[in-house]
Amino acid sequence: MSALPATVARGRTVRYCRHCVMPDTRPRIVFDEDGVCNACRHAEAKPSIDWNARRAEFLELIEGHRSPDGRWDCVVPWSGGKDSSTIAYRLKFDFGMNPLLVTFSPLILNDVGMANREEMLRLGFDHVFVRPDQRVSRHLARRFFVERGNLKIAWDAGINAVPVKVALAHRIPLVFYAEHGESEYGGRVLSEESTKIRDLTEVIEHQIGDDPRNWADDEISPADLNPYLYPDPGELASVGVKAMYFAYFFRWSMLENYRFLREKINFHTHPAGRTPGTFTDFDSLDDKTDGVYYYLQYVKFGFGRAVRDACRMVQNGQMTRDEALELARRYDHEFPEEHIDAVLEYLGMNREEFDATIDLHRNPELWQREDDAWRLLHPLA
Repeated sequence: MSALPATVARGRTVRYCRHCVMPDTRPRIVFDEDGVCNACRHAEAKPSIDWNARRAEFLELIEGHRSPDGRWDCVVPWSGGKDSSTIAYRLKFDFGMNPLLVTFSPLILNDVGMANREEMLRLGFDHVFVRPDQRVSRHLARRFFVERGNLKIAWDAGINAVPVKVALAHRIPLVFYAEHGESEYGGRVLSEESTKIRDLTEVIEHQIGDDPRNWADDEISPADLNPYLYPDPGELASVGVKAMYFAYFFRWSMLENYRFLREKINFHTHPAGRTPGTFTDFDSLDDKTDGVYYYLQYVKFGFGRAVRDACRMVQNGQMTRDEALELARRYDHEFPEEHIDAVLEYLGMNREEFDATIDLHRNPELWQREDDAWRLLHPLA
């Protein structure tokens, strides 16, 4: 067994998965004694899963809920991207369901996201688009950018809460989210049911980090937080609303979802042919703030968008580790300049304030200032 790739940063050993290129700085990731991360071990187990039995379980589930008269029988939390659109397409055209697509608005809308949503809606879907109070949204984005280095925390709460709220209001029994990120990409699996059922504990623990009711301050009242509050579990149970992960029933791959969807619609990708910070052009395309979100991940944890994308492809057998290393070294460090003016306006900051805030969130165990530039102390190994 070869040694686990590692570098030492100020007394801290940064380890890299022997199979993919994910470092152990990813929150909640676990490496085994062979130096392989739990996301790779999860991927290795997929061929042994009886996917025919999972499909049969899915068919039994939806058969009990399929609408006979055209009413909505499931909700898809929907960005218009390749993953949620693949789910929506398959539910409607492969399985005869009548999904209601529910979008919690991106922080800053862009042309690619709007175009892809229109392409899907032409196929015959109903759609609810919720755009929250922009005074509140901007305030929370700026606040959490400064406090936590994540301008999308409130948005994360919204995409968890609003689709379930809509399902509850219309008494729609099923909500289909995409994949369980903690098992797919390395994290903490709370229970045996966590990979199949999304509940309030999962949302608070892994999607948001705290209860949005704590966010009231001098400018934001408790009433302002309604779009971000998850429905009461007892009320959901009384109506019979369940939030499920589609990827529990069908083997998951972001690349395969993209390949599937581009055969069904005119799916728009990044106009430059590659998204800044990575080598792909088809993922997380609907929000002008996404580039900053992923760059903050790089600042806080030492890995960015290219590592994220490459690891997912390595785990699905679509790329070798050496290829992943090459692409990550080439692109992971890129700063997303393309929409920075729109992000600054949204946050109400100038570039100097923005850059200073970014630097506040640099992990001192991972970064060192040299010659007026920041150097990452754990180069990919």
